[in-house]
Amino acid sequence: MPRRSLPTPSATPVAADPLERARRLLDEGEPSLADLASHTGLSASHLQRRFRARFGLSPAEYLARKKLGTLKAALREGRDVTTALYDAGYGSPSRLYEQGAAKLGMTPATYRAGGRGVAIRWTLVDTVLGRTLVAATERGICAVELGDDDAALERRLRDEFPHAQLERVEAGRDDFLAPRLQAVAERLAGREADVPVDLLGTGFQQRVWDALMKVPEGETVSYAGLARQLGAPRAARAVASACAHNRIAVVVPCHRVIRGDGSLGGYRWGLPRKQQLLARERG
Repeated sequence: MPRRSLPTPSATPVAADPLERARRLLDEGEPSLADLASHTGLSASHLQRRFRARFGLSPAEYLARKKLGTLKAALREGRDVTTALYDAGYGSPSRLYEQGAAKLGMTPATYRAGGRGVAIRWTLVDTVLGRTLVAATERGICAVELGDDDAALERRLRDEFPHAQLERVEAGRDDFLAPRLQAVAERLAGREADVPVDLLGTGFQQRVWDALMKVPEGETVSYAGLARQLGAPRAARAVASACAHNRIAVVVPCHRVIRGDGSLGGYRWGLPRKQQLLARERG
C-alpha cells in the first residue's frame, strides 16, 4: 500500500505544538520520521525523544498501534483477514504477521475467533468502588470492570474474549497479577499508581483514551470539547462511543467527560458511580 502523501512544509505552517502535529500526521497517513521532522521543525532525534516522553511510544510504535487497532476492530466485525489487513495499512500478509500478529499476541484469524489460545488472568476483588473484575494479558491490564454481580462481571470478560484461555486466580496469589492488582486498587481509591495497560482499539479510540488520561483530576471536559481538542469538531458522537467502549474504569478516566450543558451524560458503569468519582475528585 503506497504511503499517503503529506502536504509540503511550506504549504502547512508548523503547529504551535509540534508533538500534536506529529500525532495528527501519523493518524492521517504513514509518514517517516524524516517526514515528521520536516513538518514539525524538530530534528529527527529530538522529535523521537520528545514524542516518546509525551506519549510513551516512538512515532513508529504509535503508527503500529494505530494500524493494529484498525485491524482488530475489522476482525471483530467479522471481516475477512485479507480485506482487514489491507484496509489497516499492511501492504502484504507477511507485513501483517511481522508487525501485527506478534503485538496482537495471536494470529488475526485467532483473534477474530474470539481470542482462542490467548492467556488472560483475572480476579474479582472488593474495592472502594465495590466489586471489581481486573484482568490482564502479558502486556498489561486489559479490563477493569465495576459492578455488583460477580457473574455479570465475568460474562463481560467472556463476551470480549469468548475463546481465550481465561484463568481465574486468587487475589494476591499470582506473581504477575498481584502487583498490577494493587496498582489498580490504588487508582480506584483515588491515589497515584503506575498501571501498565493493554489498550487496543481503533486509531480514533486510542486518541480519545490518550486525551482522557491527560484530563487533570477534578476537572471535566465535554464530548464536543474533547472532539475539538482532537481536531475533529464534528466527532462528539464518536468521542462518546469511544468512552462507551473503554473497558478500563478510572485508569482511563472516561468519567471526566460530560455533556456540553453540564449534565453527566452516560457511563458504562452507571451514573451513580460517575457522580461518586467526580464528587471525590472535586473534593
